[in-house]
Amino acid sequence: MDFWHVLAAAIALVFIIEGMLPFISPDRWRKLLSMADQMEDRVIRNIGLGSMVFGVVILYLVH
Repeated sequence: MDFWHVLAAAIALVFIIEGMLPFISPDRWRKLLSMADQMEDRVIRNIGLGSMVFGVVILYLVH
């Protein structure tokens, strides 16, 4: 598989995984968004950084 096929598959998986919570539990998803709205930017950035680092570690272990 070339790069573009792998990238398209990865993006598709992100959409599938991201869509699971609102599909399974819309009420919890709504509460999560309202909690995120009340967080400081610093906290949201730290969560994003942690998520990216976790993804890189998983990618390193798998690859």
